[in-house]
Amino acid sequence: MNQLLDEETAALPQADSSGGPQNACSLDDYLALPDHSMDGRIKAARRKLGSTTILLGHHYQRDEVIRYADFTGDSYKLSKIASETGAKYIVFCGVHFMAESADVLGHDGQQVILPDLNAGCSMADMAEISQVEACWEALERIGLTAGLIPLTYMNSTAAIKAFCGERGGLVCTSSNAPAAFQWAFAHGKRLLFLPDQHLGRNTGYAMGIPLDQMAVWDPWAIQGGQSQAALAQSRVVLWKGHCAVHQRFLPGHVDQVRAKYPGIQVIVHPECRWEVCQKADALGSTERLIQIVEQAPTGAMFAIGTELHLVNRLARRFADQGKRIITLDDTGCLCTTMYRISPNHLAWALESLVAGRVVNRIQVRPSVKHWARVALDRMLEVK
Repeated sequence: MNQLLDEETAALPQADSSGGPQNACSLDDYLALPDHSMDGRIKAARRKLGSTTILLGHHYQRDEVIRYADFTGDSYKLSKIASETGAKYIVFCGVHFMAESADVLGHDGQQVILPDLNAGCSMADMAEISQVEACWEALERIGLTAGLIPLTYMNSTAAIKAFCGERGGLVCTSSNAPAAFQWAFAHGKRLLFLPDQHLGRNTGYAMGIPLDQMAVWDPWAIQGGQSQAALAQSRVVLWKGHCAVHQRFLPGHVDQVRAKYPGIQVIVHPECRWEVCQKADALGSTERLIQIVEQAPTGAMFAIGTELHLVNRLARRFADQGKRIITLDDTGCLCTTMYRISPNHLAWALESLVAGRVVNRIQVRPSVKHWARVALDRMLEVK
């Protein structure tokens, strides 16, 4: 065993006397190697780095990466946990907006690393800050920004979070979206909800807001593709964005699994279409979906409408309890952007730290960080 550990450590890049890397490899060198060849190197680098480094793994991350995580969970939970540690380096195996949130919440001296800068979020990318500013200006021209509260989902860029914070709004998660809506209506008469129309629609409808009072703003259309009258009668203006994974689930998928497996429970994430959520037995955040399965009796069967890696992980975890878990859509729905982070990317990021280099650091500008933090802190007021 000691010989194995010595060989793993010897594979690490070593710092020279000046503190810089010696014979450090480029990312391309890592990507040319098989995924499984990274295992020993990741373990050795983690031992070298010790408590200076914390590794976060989002629920949708692939198994080959998430198994190394110190903590797993949703994006806000992970960012909050990291901010409460003494770790200098936060390696976030997730996507770009998650790493931004960790930087916003992190304390002075902490540095956030995203192993692959190409790991973005299609939903977050659907609300670009200049488009949101143009939307606000258009609503202002027709006199609808008085009493308008901007509310953004956690799955958004730091710039969008800052936009909401600076204009009296806040951030929400999928679990506290109903409470965030209530908070916002206590402070205004109309909401602009970004960037996921489905979470906004499902939340509003559950609160008793009719569908015809939730107008969808299309950033690529003149005046959002809405008449002034439609916008004026709306209580919620929904941004035309969605999660590429959850939007794939259709009402027909619910009908198919019920026909094939009588008595099956269908549980879905509120990022799914309204029509799917209306047919489901329950909906909830990722953490809530896990909790529902955990609390179910032996023999329960679930079809879950969420990311495939999580569904498969739950199926393995609860198999010995006699619980059967399948995906709502058997063609498979994985988060392709989350999947970009591989063991190779992780090994490169960790070994670079060992060699004295910080790669792929995510830094939010101070002015953006301030207002994004305001929006996140307001979320703590939500009960």
